[in-house]
Amino acid sequence: MRGRPAPAFQVLVSFLLLTSHLLLLPACFSLLYLGSMRPLLTATWQNLVMVNYEADAGVLARYLPRGTELDSWGGTTFLTIVGFQFRDTRICGVPIPWHGGFEEINLRFYVRRVLPEGVRRGVVFIREVVARRAIAFGARFLYHEPYTALPTRSRIVRPLADRAGRFEYGWRGPSGWMTLDATVSGAPRVPDAGSLGEFIAEHYWGYNRQPDGRTMEYHVRHPRWDVWAADSVELSSTVPAFYGPALTSSLERPPISAFVAAGSAITVHQGQCLTPP
Repeated sequence: MRGRPAPAFQVLVSFLLLTSHLLLLPACFSLLYLGSMRPLLTATWQNLVMVNYEADAGVLARYLPRGTELDSWGGTTFLTIVGFQFRDTRICGVPIPWHGGFEEINLRFYVRRVLPEGVRRGVVFIREVVARRAIAFGARFLYHEPYTALPTRSRIVRPLADRAGRFEYGWRGPSGWMTLDATVSGAPRVPDAGSLGEFIAEHYWGYNRQPDGRTMEYHVRHPRWDVWAADSVELSSTVPAFYGPALTSSLERPPISAFVAAGSAITVHQGQCLTPP
């Protein structure tokens, strides 16, 4: 009977397959996807825990890509720690063996780009953690996204009529395991128009500062998400230091709010650089 491939073999094959797909992305997009605008990446994002902190605008301005400005709600700028699950991940429609499902934990803030036809509201990632080394390498090498490969874990218990739900994410940094843990109850619902929940969940553009000073913009599509307001949230005391001294004071404060979004299928379209170096 044939057994499962050894872990080292899985890592090697996965790395080769993933990097070969990533290196072919420009040609894939140009030849096959330009006319139809089919997505570069498709996946399901699910069980998204979002913990929101008031942040100093002067601190966030250090990370601001050219051509964007800080976005705010009620005059407040926010940092959000997000833990969620990737499922059924595909690049140019092709699944990558052993890389279809994984956790991601990221820290992000909110920006906008003002155009004559309207405002594009988006996010900028300060740090993104995944366990898959090939994914982190590909995202850093090709798109300069701030990915780090670290061990991760998750435990999800969806709420029932007679039982609270619990959504827990963990990642292991230099100081050991850190956790992000939220409990919810009842049924989720779409956030009210103009609410903080809508502001946090409904940004459909991503922006990324490139090494030459240009800004990468990419479009993310998904339906509006059903959201639970968290009954409680816990974050390891070592998490603020993980994100560096500039952000520690913001992340050591009590969070303004916390949500859990059910999630959905998503599509990410090919990015384009906006501003000259």
